[in-house]
Amino acid sequence: MPALDNTGAVTGQWFTSRTSRQWWFDSGARALDFAYTGAMGNNPAWERLNTPADLATWLEGRFEACDGTVTDRDLTDAKGLREAIATIATVLSANGQPEPQQIDIINLFAATPDVPPRLAGGGLQAGRTRVRTGQALATMAREAVFLFGAEQHERIRECAAEDCALVFYDESRSNNRRWCSMQRCGNRAKVRSHRARNAAR
Repeated sequence: MPALDNTGAVTGQWFTSRTSRQWWFDSGARALDFAYTGAMGNNPAWERLNTPADLATWLEGRFEACDGTVTDRDLTDAKGLREAIATIATVLSANGQPEPQQIDIINLFAATPDVPPRLAGGGLQAGRTRVRTGQALATMAREAVFLFGAEQHERIRECAAEDCALVFYDESRSNNRRWCSMQRCGNRAKVRSHRARNAAR
């Protein structure tokens, strides 16, 4: 189920519906997956970051070699970044204009040291080998800068289903993704279309 976004990051996560049914949602970007740990959507069951340990666990699943050290302050910072990403993504999916304050939050995080890229195969361990929480947050902020930039923000869109408001980044080459998930809303749309055709006959 997990996929890779255009940076090579693992994307997608399991959600639980209000009827306790689990389903897989790939937002198309790690930064949007992060927003969906509680700041996006109207389902309280989706909140995943209740403690510093929760944040450590989520980051360890998204970044190689996380050091696992997360403080209460880190959790507060993470939720602030998460809220900014969620708010801007929601606004852009409706063709709106993000507020400067939310943009500033992302830019502030993006201006701090992120996880440096490394070319495999070298003999020396250059730089820090363990990823700190602040570096992980900075990396996701920089991903958000890319996603919400002028050349990409039109790919931020809302699921086409009338009863679904999930937002995703369309990373498809054809730029024609319509559904949050083919197994969920896409399949329901096919069923409704099939029933409508049969009724018309």
